[in-house]
Amino acid sequence: MAETRPPQGAQAALRALKLLKLFTLEKPELTLAQISAMSELNKTTTHRLLRALQSESLIERNTATSTYRLGAGLMALGVQALASSDLRRRIRPLLRSLASETGETATLEVPVEGSMLILDEVAGSHLVAATGHVGTRWPLHATSTGKAYLAFADDGMDHLIEPLIPVTAKTVVTVEDIQRQLTEIRKRGFAVAADELEVGYTGVAVVVRGVLGDVQGCICLGGPTQRMNRKRCAELGTRLLGAVSRLQL
Repeated sequence: MAETRPPQGAQAALRALKLLKLFTLEKPELTLAQISAMSELNKTTTHRLLRALQSESLIERNTATSTYRLGAGLMALGVQALASSDLRRRIRPLLRSLASETGETATLEVPVEGSMLILDEVAGSHLVAATGHVGTRWPLHATSTGKAYLAFADDGMDHLIEPLIPVTAKTVVTVEDIQRQLTEIRKRGFAVAADELEVGYTGVAVVVRGVLGDVQGCICLGGPTQRMNRKRCAELGTRLLGAVSRLQL
């Protein structure tokens, strides 16, 4: 994995950011003791950082349970980040078109720390359709978008974080198997992940490149596995490749 050295004097800021990243969908609230243990910081330092984050509304304290959770200030920053995303603005019309034409849910996703972040989404028109969540992050190795990124980004494999944790019984969890999949993905141009992220869900994805050929993100069309057979996935993959080839970023 590529090494990124933080600037000198940034230790306190990095520690504070580390605390924010401890909160997840599975663990939205944490005690001081849990945060201290998970961050490997002593309780005094942890409490001081939490107080600083509270002062900016980035962290809130639940007085009834003495637990901490992400604050409204962080939500406001997230909304502002989404609104200011140039990639999201440029890709939005294409997502609408793809969702309308195929009936499947279309998402724009970008890599963030070993995962793919859903930056934007347009729901499909099928009664039974995939429903993702803007701002949700999923493991690179379990998603079609993650596999597309791993296959085509110059530093793709640098973002793969081991050990690879199985999300379902069909999730590929060895680098050797991932590499075999990536070879096939490079041959056909698009990635498919069937039942690897969630049983009953299949996604088909391609990368989105900038004017210099760099991978800026991925677009996915996803839906129920029972509808996403091999032929359907090939059709969606071909449609996606045609759509991104006409993009001008």
